[in-house]
Amino acid sequence: MKRILHPSDFSSASRAAFAKAVEMTKANRGELVLLHVLTPVVPVVGEGYISPKVYDDIVASAEAWARRQIGALVAKAKKAGVRARGLVVEGVPHDRIVRAARSTRADLVVMGTHGRTGFAKLFLGSVAARVLATAPCPVLTVRGKGARGRA
Repeated sequence: MKRILHPSDFSSASRAAFAKAVEMTKANRGELVLLHVLTPVVPVVGEGYISPKVYDDIVASAEAWARRQIGALVAKAKKAGVRARGLVVEGVPHDRIVRAARSTRADLVVMGTHGRTGFAKLFLGSVAARVLATAPCPVLTVRGKGARGRA
């Protein structure tokens, strides 16, 4: 495994998966690709109006924040002795994760799972399940500390 892809939403589940991804990348002397997917912003303000300029500012702010977060993860991985780089893309999370796995030629995807069950899983869906079903490589899911049940 020379290239590991770690998609992060910066949650506790992602932090647990990040630690595992760093550990595995270091053991294999590979490269860690850190990914964050920005979902398109849909402003909901009732009957108010948001000008295109304000909308663009909101999007730019979200992207800048995500780039800082990914930059911090890259720095943390490098401090642990791992070759790492970061990507921030926009789109539907499971689709962009699978596309990134293909384009980076990842040997493994290591991602967190929130452990949602029942109605939460039904209505919110499971990004991890969709990635598992369509990824071009193996996917390791890591439960976050707050996730329900046991892995």
